[in-house]
Amino acid sequence: MRIAHIINPFVPSATSDLVVAQPICFETMRRAKKYASDMEIGHYACIYPEDEEILPDNFFRTKDLKQSVLDYGKFGIERRLPLFADILDRLYEASDAEYFIQTNADISLMPHFYHVVRGLISIGHESFCINKRIIPEGYHSISEIPFMYSEIGDMHAGLDCFVFPRKAYPKFKMGKVCMGTPWSEATLATSMALHTANFTVFKTLHATFHIGDSRVWRPSEFRDYRVYNMTEYCKLLKKLKKKNVLLLKNAIVKNFLNKIQQEAESGVYPEECLKFIK
Repeated sequence: MRIAHIINPFVPSATSDLVVAQPICFETMRRAKKYASDMEIGHYACIYPEDEEILPDNFFRTKDLKQSVLDYGKFGIERRLPLFADILDRLYEASDAEYFIQTNADISLMPHFYHVVRGLISIGHESFCINKRIIPEGYHSISEIPFMYSEIGDMHAGLDCFVFPRKAYPKFKMGKVCMGTPWSEATLATSMALHTANFTVFKTLHATFHIGDSRVWRPSEFRDYRVYNMTEYCKLLKKLKKKNVLLLKNAIVKNFLNKIQQEAESGVYPEECLKFIK
């Protein structure tokens, strides 16, 4: 089995938790690849040119990113967030591996991660998500990784590790959702659920972890990015609904729709966003 695993690292600000999280992510990926010596695993990084200095050793550099969400919307605080589709498109172009994995640069891997992935595929899960475990804050160094491995951590509901077959990707519809903001994960999960067999979200596996649960996207000043992504997701659902009458019966899509309805009614998102899914 050949696997291509992509991340989108970048040079973080001095106060960002990625100052700690990214080096740990890179090192745990390296260790997990070494542990899975009986598998062919390629590590890929998709970056903007100005982030070249952060590029991990032994990662294949895909074609650089060019555009960002700023080319498609106006925001109170400008953040050059890449489009999710641009990252996945570059992986598809760079690798012909049978399976693709996408995680964020703050998600670290347990040593047995790739063996878990192979095992799930072998028992019939063509695509799936493995939810991260949240371990306590306070870790700062690569030297502490054995202690991080030892933390059981807490369950987390957010989707942040995606595994799917390369052959299915041309069918996926990603729209213009951006990374670093909620609803990007819903977009990819929806395509995985619609275009692959036996899509599953694994909530209790101890295979990936995240240090703390800061949720940097949460502050109110970034609300416009959340509204943008949710609106893009709803637009995509409207298009898909015309082509696939079974779309709204899909369990994971129904869950996303219920969340949109609840959050719109509670004022998290503008009510007009709902027009795209009615």
